[in-house]
Amino acid sequence: MESMLLLPRTFPAIAILFSSACLFGQTPPEFEVASVKPSGPLAPGQMAIGVHIDGAQVSISQFSLKDLVQMAYQLKIYQVTGPEWIASERYTIRAKIPEGVVSPDVRAMVRSLLAERFHLKIHMEKKDFPVYALVAAKGGARLTPSAADAGPDADAGAVHVAAGGSEKGTFVNLGHGSSFSFAGDKLEATKITMLAFTDTLARFTDKPVVDMTGLAGNYDLTMKLSPEDFRAMQIRAAIVAGVQLPPQAIQLAESASLETLHASLRDLGLKLDSRKAPLDVIVVDSADKLPAEN
Repeated sequence: MESMLLLPRTFPAIAILFSSACLFGQTPPEFEVASVKPSGPLAPGQMAIGVHIDGAQVSISQFSLKDLVQMAYQLKIYQVTGPEWIASERYTIRAKIPEGVVSPDVRAMVRSLLAERFHLKIHMEKKDFPVYALVAAKGGARLTPSAADAGPDADAGAVHVAAGGSEKGTFVNLGHGSSFSFAGDKLEATKITMLAFTDTLARFTDKPVVDMTGLAGNYDLTMKLSPEDFRAMQIRAAIVAGVQLPPQAIQLAESASLETLHASLRDLGLKLDSRKAPLDVIVVDSADKLPAEN
């Protein structure tokens, strides 16, 4: 039997990127200058996306409008719905933070940019989601804490988050030494929090995943998978990302039990419990596929 899980109104999707509140109705600050263009095509089978903030320079590459809305309003990717194209069309943004702004609210600036260039119209509604709650299994979690940093992070003032890969696998740099890779029939993570780990798992499962472990800190972990489960998880990740796939591939992903995924979680002293959670959802009512001229 599924149980009801009560969660906060919203929870961060890429919490390591920015530290601003998700507020509707306030007048957001704006970038000093910004260029928004459709992204050029990638090589067949290749994938490379990223967010880079260094000083006053902001660079966002190969993000869909769905990704941008998720980031701007600090939601999970499954909390944004709308026309199919908002997940498939990709854009590149180059922007400059106004001079003299010490603690820029980059999320708010992106919200303003979406309204100006895409003429984005949205509304929010509440929706019950079937979710997986990541919890400690009987006997408790058996995770390896990450080694403490040897010294201060020389790049602490910048944000560099990027993902790249091909049909063989994916590597995601979460910034400041945190990363995960999905290749060679295994999932490996370094210096990852449980919140980031649940975000990672949600890429490959049929339901959203929320952190209910109560565990703080950073961990290193490895999860071995069967070739069949690895392939099914690759397909599920593509579906979540909005990639159009043939019915046979979708059926393969939906029919997979992912037993080796669950077994690897048990080895870590963790498990996924099916529950329900009421979450806010942003609905994209309308937007321009081609952004207004810069």
